[in-house]
Amino acid sequence: MTGTLYIVATPIGNLKDITLRALETLKLVGVIFAEDTRQTKKLCMHFGISARIERFDGHAGVATYRRVKELLESGKSAAFVTDAGTPAISDPGSRLVEFLRIELSDAPVVAIPGPSAVTAALSVAGVSADQFTFLGFPPHRKGRDKFFNDLLLVQVRPLVLYESPHRIQKTFGDLARVLTPDARIVVARELTKVYEEVWSGTLAIAAERFVGEKGKGEFVLILP
Repeated sequence: MTGTLYIVATPIGNLKDITLRALETLKLVGVIFAEDTRQTKKLCMHFGISARIERFDGHAGVATYRRVKELLESGKSAAFVTDAGTPAISDPGSRLVEFLRIELSDAPVVAIPGPSAVTAALSVAGVSADQFTFLGFPPHRKGRDKFFNDLLLVQVRPLVLYESPHRIQKTFGDLARVLTPDARIVVARELTKVYEEVWSGTLAIAAERFVGEKGKGEFVLILP
């Protein structure tokens, strides 16, 4: 009998947001595959979880995929966690699940739901989210201009993007170029953390506001 791979959502900031089921699962498995082992070690130490932690990020090679497959084939179960939030949303978890669906189709892949930055941001944005288009992180270089130009073709709104502090100003500029500086945006920064902020205004004002200390942290951008 093959083991189970659990896709476990972890807190995006506040550790109290972890679910009882997530804790139970992480304590049950022998191995946790993690996008960021340092972050996951902190989480496990905080909650007294002793499972072995192995790296599985966007640079994972064939040997790492095979390692997961062989572990499950031996009847052992494992968990996959991302840096924060729900795995397979803008991280390599989706490729791992796709690999197992093809290479080991009888292995159960079970979701342990929990925190997600995109849904958390939409819930407090003050915009209708009956439908929305999630586009993840914009490309860093190759395909970046096309990515932003194609926003004009997207019919389902709001648009939701992720962005890091290193490129937030560049992204504000690209959005203003395509949508005009007066276009409305909701900026959710550092959700569930000490300096959490949800702000609404124009792209032009956002570019002026989110500099210095306010330009730090992880961002969710919502364009109504």
